[in-house]
Amino acid sequence: MQIQAKIAEIQEKKLVGKRLMMSFSNNRTVELWKSFMPLLKEIANNISTDLISLQIYPTDYFSDLNPNLEFEKWALTEVSNFDQIPENMESFVLQGGLYAVFGYKGSSADKRIFQTIFTSWLPNSEYKLDTRPHFEVLGEKYKNNDPESEEEIWIPVKKK
Repeated sequence: MQIQAKIAEIQEKKLVGKRLMMSFSNNRTVELWKSFMPLLKEIANNISTDLISLQIYPTDYFSDLNPNLEFEKWALTEVSNFDQIPENMESFVLQGGLYAVFGYKGSSADKRIFQTIFTSWLPNSEYKLDTRPHFEVLGEKYKNNDPESEEEIWIPVKKK
């Protein structure tokens, strides 16, 4: 699998959504999104129709790669302010910074893209992994588990 990244510097983003703790062996992603999507229409100040799937990994998460290690996963949308946060939702501030951005077309169930990013692209690039959140932007071409689905994968990086 040959992949290309663009490097992007983003500004801080205000996000609203829901979160769950999970691991790869106890993946609760479907549960998270099923609880978030019915409430999406209650968010009055969103500035995009894009959805954001965001992961916060513990600092040493990628040194062990134990599928039982827990991380925090969020289902989010970007908002202009935090004036109206629906009940049962939380605010999240994504700090700005440098990201490697990968366009991906294929099923969200196929995790080979992440394997390629971490075992091939990253070690051969001039960047190393940063400890900020990872996220995927699920835009209008995103179709869950569909081979024609398209999304952007944002990996936090810093210069080696």
